[in-house]
Amino acid sequence: MNNNRLRVWLEGTLFAALAIVLSLIPTNIGTAFTISLGMIPLTLFAFRQGIIAATAAGFLWGILHFLLGIASILHPLQGFIEYFVAFAFVGFAGVVMKPLQTAFKENNRVKQYQYIITGTIIGTIARFFWHFVAGYYFWGSYAPEGMNPVWYSFIANGGSALATGIITSIVLGIIAKTTPTLFTTNYKK
Repeated sequence: MNNNRLRVWLEGTLFAALAIVLSLIPTNIGTAFTISLGMIPLTLFAFRQGIIAATAAGFLWGILHFLLGIASILHPLQGFIEYFVAFAFVGFAGVVMKPLQTAFKENNRVKQYQYIITGTIIGTIARFFWHFVAGYYFWGSYAPEGMNPVWYSFIANGGSALATGIITSIVLGIIAKTTPTLFTTNYKK
């Protein structure tokens, strides 16, 4: 393994660790609604390193939930979907890595913000889609009486996704303005 690849994987491990630390900050509003602050570093990592490295870092972030005992598990398949698959899918924010990197090289602030918002939306929807699926199949029985489990999962996970996406976009927009070098790497891949 060459030094650059090792550096990317070590960086991904650090970003996953930062994500789990931010996940420990209580942001729950009720039992089913939360803002996931760990999305901020993982999305930033996806913008720096792309889909593959960010998917691996997201997968590690999910594993760390188990290791710290903060995973909510009803069924083994639900745990797999919500922690391994969903967190890995945050890495899809990296689909905009190349055009975002170009926008930073050209110092084009408008395009930087456009790609930050677009990538954040992609990563957030990719992750929360899996939470929605698990919410319907495994958490649907907790829906209030008379409420369709699809709507219950959509409202709970959709609200969390919306709030998480907005916070992530705002924080990454501020970082892009104040410390744009965090979005780029100074080593070749």
